[in-house]
Amino acid sequence: MQSRDIKNVKLGSYSRLSFHFHWRDYFVYIAFAIVLLFFAFTIADDGFFLPSNLFNIVRATTMISIMAVAMTFVISAGELDLSIGSTTAFAALISAMVMDAGYGMIGGAIAGLLAGLLVGATNGIFVTKVGIPSFLVTLGMMQLLRGVDMWLTDTNPVVIKNANFNFWFGSGNLGSVPVLLLWSLAFLAVGHYVLKHTPFGREVLATGGNRIAAEYSGVNTKRTKFYVFLLSGGAAAIAGMLYAGMMQSARYSFGQGDELSAIAAVILGGTSLFGGAGTIVGTMIGSLLIGTINNGLIIMGLSISQQMIVSGAIIILAVAFGKKPTS
Repeated sequence: MQSRDIKNVKLGSYSRLSFHFHWRDYFVYIAFAIVLLFFAFTIADDGFFLPSNLFNIVRATTMISIMAVAMTFVISAGELDLSIGSTTAFAALISAMVMDAGYGMIGGAIAGLLAGLLVGATNGIFVTKVGIPSFLVTLGMMQLLRGVDMWLTDTNPVVIKNANFNFWFGSGNLGSVPVLLLWSLAFLAVGHYVLKHTPFGREVLATGGNRIAAEYSGVNTKRTKFYVFLLSGGAAAIAGMLYAGMMQSARYSFGQGDELSAIAAVILGGTSLFGGAGTIVGTMIGSLLIGTINNGLIIMGLSISQQMIVSGAIIILAVAFGKKPTS
């Protein structure tokens, strides 16, 4: 009798514990379902669920999703990258200018990627070698790059005339499937595999979870942090080129505010803001959640200011309710 009572107590505690963590771990999915149901009852007749509109949501969120995948690695390692938005514009402009000089799609893509990697490497060096907090380094880099972006072209757009670049980097469709959707799925698959199933992913999580313990276990935490900033710069470059291909031009304003959207998507998805835990799938759903809310609000006819108010409030509430308890 006594043994049975003990088992019942343990079983009851375990059941409550499992339920408690279950809904919080899957909060972003629950929130996404609630948002879809809300729009189903309010604007379904206005074409919200039409395939064309759903593809528009994918197109609008692909660049944020790609940046958010990289941001998941950065935040999981216990760092932050505020320069990722400015890097998108910088890489897009470099890529467009190289193509405008006659080097073609391959030359432009390589130049844009190298530009992003250069920014990422610079951030990584200042954080790991000089020892400046990533918040300050990337905040300064954000301002520096935005100024460079404006200076390079005197705030004028650079038109991209290369049809192949525009097709594969944003505006193309393979059948009825947007190329941007394929880019999102590729980053989702690769990011999830690397974070969850490779030594590098485990080192990232260990570095963010407990740096000292990770170093005692043989993890080179400085090298790991350098690589996550390199990854962030490369992802930002690809996002910038996708912006350019979709718009068929490069502009200094690309990526403005995207760093905040990427961070919001990461936190909404279930990644710990303090490092040590990350989920790429959750990040993607968080990005889609933000994009879906923005799209629905536009269809509902809300003004830009009203959209910002509603989106900000929803993100704050979602993060508050989705936050795991500390005890």
